[in-house]
Amino acid sequence: MKSVFNYIFNLSRPIKRIITLLLDAFFIFSAFWGAWIVRVDNPDVFFSKENWVLFFFVLSATLLVFIHLGLYLSVLRYIGNKVVVSVLTGCSISVLSLVLLTFYLGYELPRSIPLIYFTFLILFIGGSRFSIRLITMHTSKRDKTRVVVYGSGPAGRQLAQLLMHGKEFDPVAFIDDDKNLQNTFILGRPVYSFKHLVQLSKNVDISKVLLAMPNIGTIERKKILTKLEPLALEVKSIPDMSDLVSGDAKIDELRDVAIDDLLGREAVEPRKDLLGKNISNKVVMVTGAGGSIGSELCRQIIQNKPKILILFELSEFALYTIHEELTKKLNDLDTTCEIKPIIGSVQDSDRIYSVLSNFSVNTIYHAAAYKHVPLVEYNVIEGVKNNVFGTYYAATAALKAKVETFVLISTDKAVRPTNIMGTTKRVAELVLQALNKKTSNTTFCMVRFGNVLGSSGSVVPLFKEQISKGGPVTITHKDITRYFMTIPEASQLVIQAGAMAKGGEVFVLDMGESVKISDLAVKMIHLMGLEVKSDSNPFGDIELQYSGLRPGEKLYEELLIGDNSSKTDHLRINKANEISLEWDDMQALLDSLDLSAEKFDVENVQRLLKDAPTGYLPTSKLCDLMFEEKRSEPHYNSLH
Repeated sequence: MKSVFNYIFNLSRPIKRIITLLLDAFFIFSAFWGAWIVRVDNPDVFFSKENWVLFFFVLSATLLVFIHLGLYLSVLRYIGNKVVVSVLTGCSISVLSLVLLTFYLGYELPRSIPLIYFTFLILFIGGSRFSIRLITMHTSKRDKTRVVVYGSGPAGRQLAQLLMHGKEFDPVAFIDDDKNLQNTFILGRPVYSFKHLVQLSKNVDISKVLLAMPNIGTIERKKILTKLEPLALEVKSIPDMSDLVSGDAKIDELRDVAIDDLLGREAVEPRKDLLGKNISNKVVMVTGAGGSIGSELCRQIIQNKPKILILFELSEFALYTIHEELTKKLNDLDTTCEIKPIIGSVQDSDRIYSVLSNFSVNTIYHAAAYKHVPLVEYNVIEGVKNNVFGTYYAATAALKAKVETFVLISTDKAVRPTNIMGTTKRVAELVLQALNKKTSNTTFCMVRFGNVLGSSGSVVPLFKEQISKGGPVTITHKDITRYFMTIPEASQLVIQAGAMAKGGEVFVLDMGESVKISDLAVKMIHLMGLEVKSDSNPFGDIELQYSGLRPGEKLYEELLIGDNSSKTDHLRINKANEISLEWDDMQALLDSLDLSAEKFDVENVQRLLKDAPTGYLPTSKLCDLMFEEKRSEPHYNSLH
């Protein structure tokens, strides 16, 4: 049966219209002569010349009316209420033509014939079309993936209708938390409470849940995902309402659930006065503009209409990518902002100064840094040069060029660091604090926060890739925890914190609750419709493997060195009150670090960082790759 229908549906449109017209002619024939047989019950009616004249006239008139009403333009698989109206109208006109013709020709016509003919015609013409629709829908359902739509509002109903006519998903039910809608039917599908979803997943072979609630807030979405996660059903979501309204996405373009929905919190509305203070109608430069944080800072900055935005980046590809993206965005914004892509390194002090002075930069967001903990452990000298001296060169160039505000993007790993990356970022903070004591021309401040979702090196895209490949998901330690924040929220808060600076502050962003990475991995596995493979569940899909802490890695991160912090006017921004150095002491430390780095004396560099007021306490041995290679040389031990 299925192959027959597939053959018919694969025919060309004109041929299918001819077949439908011939079938309708047969149905009109059956309805006309069926009415006479039911009424008269005499086969002699077939031999009546008058009846055949009536039939051919009614047949011609009816088919012409059906063609005029567009009945043969409708795709039978997708017919709806409009076809019902067309069928009723066409059948009514057919009966009317029969009555008028008999009156005009003076033929005798039993009064019940038109009524019986109309009834048969409706059943044959309308019934055949809706029968085909039901058969094709039932046939196509067998090949569709059964899904449940969470949310029976306008978005949910629209999504379900599109899916019903599509080839991929069959929405078998709605789930809704509104008790007034539960135990009702929408589009022929039942509406259940969340409690029924567990039973549905077992009895109806549900594999996916489609979230169709684009208007709900982050907290409400998080509650729903938290309920869905233990069921190990794949969860997809329709696009955000802003994307639907702008036309950037369609309602049936299903997306993976963003992990920040699971971890997120309601974002505090940014203060426009703070967002624009250091940006609007000013010349702004972002170092490391092509990185995860730097690129998002640039996206937020152009929203606040700077006069010029300078993208300072060492990587040619990263600079090209962000420059192209921002150039396209400018076309949609009411701004005259100019974007200047500059290739350069923060370790080149002359290059930085020439850019700052030539463009008369007002504000710098210093995001350029090496941030990957193990990589910096393997490349200690380069980590010091880029993170410490890159910041120092940029800051002194800013002083010389009379830049108004300098904002350092710092990290929670600078707090009681166990690795070179965190230590160098803490030294960078000390550099700016000492410089701020020395001068009042430039306002220096630092903004410290934890991990951002989706950044380069983030566990979220790594876990997603590992899960999609069938696992295993690798985690360094079963108890490791991290703070997470979305990149847009972090960037907005960095800009606002910089606008609040008076000089020398270490701002600390409120990161919310820390997240256990193993729990995050389990939730991601469940939300992709899979189960964790373990001793208690040997037939699961994805195995978790613990590889051990990497060089310099901590089990947990902190945002404050001590408990000595204070609130600011912003709900999500605090201020740390921590030890700092006078400039002479800072200069002596920099000179010593510079000398040791030039000599490639990795051991002395580490010793200097330990002695500095950074709280640096390494948890692993020195593992700089060049140092290890040099140490393995035969003459090394004889010299040391």
